[in-house]
Parts: sequence; structure tokens; C-alpha cells
Amino acid sequence: MTNPPTSKRTGARRRSDIPTAILAQLNQGEIETANLVEGLAVRFDLLLKSICPDAPQALLRQVADDSLGITRRMQVVGTWLATSQPANSFDELRQHRSDTVRGWAAYQLAELEPTSISRLLKRIEPLADDPHFGVREWAWIAIRPLLSMQLEESISRLTPWTRSRSENIRRFAAEVLRPRGVWCAHIAELKETPHLGLPLLEPLLADPAKYVQDSVSNWLSDAAKTQPDWVEATLQRWEHESPVAATERIVGRVRKRMQR
Repeated sequence: MTNPPTSKRTGARRRSDIPTAILAQLNQGEIETANLVEGLAVRFDLLLKSICPDAPQALLRQVADDSLGITRRMQVVGTWLATSQPANSFDELRQHRSDTVRGWAAYQLAELEPTSISRLLKRIEPLADDPHFGVREWAWIAIRPLLSMQLEESISRLTPWTRSRSENIRRFAAEVLRPRGVWCAHIAELKETPHLGLPLLEPLLADPAKYVQDSVSNWLSDAAKTQPDWVEATLQRWEHESPVAATERIVGRVRKRMQR
């Protein structure tokens, strides 16, 4: 089974506007979500039951509870998949038609590869380069805690990703270890000593892809909340070393946020 192209549907702006037929297909894992609104509307209990009929009722009730938060429910499903399904189920789930299921696979992998950074990155790479925006986000959120616990090795292993032909992979290299990030715990060491992240940022200072530029600027904007002087010095150096439009865009985005 191979990943289908990302849905071209625009998607509803509110949950209440999602057509019943579309929601039913999402909950059965037959189609991908078109936007974040649809992603948040997926019934985890129905989707999990459709792909794993043996899922226990207690688990289904737990992941049906929206108050638990979507990242926590993603983790709960991933942990159950890792402990209750065959190890090779990851290779099937990471290619599932549903982007939510592929996101679960990322969390499953985090449980299957808790110690080896090299194996973890090798196996997460297809999800980091997934055609669906949501899967790419779940991929970095799922493994970020493991990478942050072995920060030096993780930065070393990710540095070659900054030279990838895929802009998705290059973005992942910067996004996964943002000092603050979104929907995830902060990394205290990078908040206080952000220069440690330069091996991931320097190769991307003039990246041609706006998708990557945005991640680099987000990284530095995170760091500016605790180390603004270091960030400003880095921006000034980049302006001198790389007077091109891509670098100017990154610098401009960071400074604009610093002025808020």
C-alpha cells in the first residue's frame, strides 16, 4: 500500500460544517483530512475500531474523550499499538490511507525505538517526508522527547538532513528541536544555550523553500524569548554573510516577532 496524494479538498472551517458523508469516511480511515479542522473532528474510537477490531473498550472510551487533548490521545493510541500489535504493523500503518493513522504510526515508532537515535530517524524519515502536512507535524512531535534527551547525538544525526533534496526533510531537521515549539514541551537546554542548534540552522540560512525558511525563523523566534541578544547577533552575522532574499526573509520574520 502506498500513500495517496494529499487531499485537494479545501475542508470545512468549522466542525459543524463538515459534511456527514466526509466525516464518516474520515472515521473509517477511507480518506485523508483536508485541514486541521477535519483532523480535530476525527473520532479516534471509531477510526481505531475500524483498523484494529480487537481494540479494548476501555481504550476506545479513553481516546473518544476530547478533553484528554489530541496530542495525548495520539500518544495513547501509539503506545497501545506498540505494545499490543506486531512490531511489523508499523510498516503497514505508516502507509495507511488515513493521515491520522500514519500519525499514530509515528507515536508507535517512538515506543518501538526508545534508545537508538539512528534507527529512530531512519524509520521516521518516510513520515517526516509524508505528502500530508499533518503527518509531517505528528512525526516530529512524536519523537521530539526522545531526541531532546540525547540532544548532542540528535543534532549530529539530523545535520545531514539539512542537505536533503526534500524541503520536508530539511524543515523537519529545524522544526523537531525548536526550543519551544507548538503542542510540545520546551527544551530547556536550547532555550538557555541556543548556539547548540547552529549546526541545524546555519545550512538553512539561505534555503530557497519558504516552508524551510519559516521553520528557521520560528526556531530563532523561540530562542529570542530567552536569549534575544544572541539571536540579534546571529541575525546581523547572517545579513553580512548571506545578503540574499531568502536570508533577508528569515531575518525580517524574526525581527518582526521580536518587536511584538
